[in-house]
Amino acid sequence: MLKLTKKIEYGLIALRYMQGKDGEDITSAKEIADKFELSPSLVAKVLQQLAKNNIVTPIQGPSGGYKLNQALEHIKMNDFIEIIEGPVGLVECLSDPDCDHVSTCNIRSPIERVNNTIINLFSNMTLADVTK
Repeated sequence: MLKLTKKIEYGLIALRYMQGKDGEDITSAKEIADKFELSPSLVAKVLQQLAKNNIVTPIQGPSGGYKLNQALEHIKMNDFIEIIEGPVGLVECLSDPDCDHVSTCNIRSPIERVNNTIINLFSNMTLADVTK
């Protein structure tokens, strides 16, 4: 089954929630986790990754949390996925060049075409398209 990971889901949930708030409002990982019944530690990890990549800004202090750093219209879905999980690869060999079966694999080429189509789709889609 092809599906998004929990980290990507949690990131999208967090960004959509933050997008619906006033631009100056600070949102904590705990607030998001409580509101959507998510794992607080995983929400925190995802928000930290997003902060390292300047999608959200971390606010320090007892009332700290995060706020959006840029409009979701400016962030491509493919870039977001790569920030959270690394390169899009439907099968191991597309993200791991050291695959033991590359020389004998009979599906690499067709799967690579599918993978490239997915990357192209995500590269032409913004987070705003997904979080509307």
